Amino acid sequence: MKKTLSLSALFVAGALTGASAQELPETQINVVGNLGTTTQSKLLETPFWTQKITELSDGKITTRFRPMNELGLKGPEMLGMLSDGVMNITTAQLGHHSGHDPINDGNDLAGMSSNYDEFEAASKAFFPVLAQYYKEKLGIHLMSLQSYQSQVTYCRVPVERLADLKGKRVRTSGASQSDFIAYLGGAPVNMPFGEVQQALEQGVIDCAITSTVGGYTARWYEGSKYVFDMPINFGAGATAANQAWWDGLDPKVQEFLTKEVTALSAEMWAQNRREDREGIACNGAGPCSLGEPANQTIVTPNEADLSLQKEAFEKAVVPGWLSRCGDVCKVAYEKMTAK
Repeated sequence: MKKTLSLSALFVAGALTGASAQELPETQINVVGNLGTTTQSKLLETPFWTQKITELSDGKITTRFRPMNELGLKGPEMLGMLSDGVMNITTAQLGHHSGHDPINDGNDLAGMSSNYDEFEAASKAFFPVLAQYYKEKLGIHLMSLQSYQSQVTYCRVPVERLADLKGKRVRTSGASQSDFIAYLGGAPVNMPFGEVQQALEQGVIDCAITSTVGGYTARWYEGSKYVFDMPINFGAGATAANQAWWDGLDPKVQEFLTKEVTALSAEMWAQNRREDREGIACNGAGPCSLGEPANQTIVTPNEADLSLQKEAFEKAVVPGWLSRCGDVCKVAYEKMTAK
């Protein structure tokens, strides 16, 4: 019975989509995507904007799409350019923008979430808060929040427990990661991603934090030997539109884009949950569809590690974030954590 209802629902949804597509006015969208080298971009974002959105709209909506790296962009400039109307829609990593607007760290603070379910719950609670801030302060319409893979710690020296990061030089990305590592007694190091593998190999740093797949594909295992499989955070992302451009769209186009971008975000969450575990397998003994297993030692956190993670979050990360962000983040945090 459930299968019949499901198929019927899909048929009705398809019929409605076809009917609404015929009513859509012709619209062209200038879209700048996330880093084009990621599987998320290759498998989901790029085909969505270059093919799927046009097919779903019966050719009424077309796009000019390029990943940010193909345009020579680094990431931190994306939301500013969107606010200025340089592009209509973009996908950005929120951590890139936390320096200018610390509120962007709100759903992905280091130590906040120990698994995907907790991160997804935090993102859902954060969405209306961030959407309001973007609209009022930046002139941006927030469309969706999405995940990336968990950000874990790669080390060239033995690390058996989270507390073992004390005294270690750790490459971090963003202020909340730095606050987290500093609380543990480690020394946060700001270093471009492309320099990390060599720095690990030469002993310039002891450890570095990045995603489970990203560290593998960047061959960090040539310098690291251990992976501590605890999410420091998750590399949150957002898809957003220029508010003035969005407000000028036909309501039917707004509804269509909201629906389809929300569906794309759901696909991203599902893909990253899958790839997260494959990344760990690739860094360890396998199996690995991305290449040869790196055969690093994978360290699993215990209850003491999870307790220390929570302690670092509450005593260092949250206070550090609030001191950088002020009242707007205090209010945001209260709304997110309200029972």
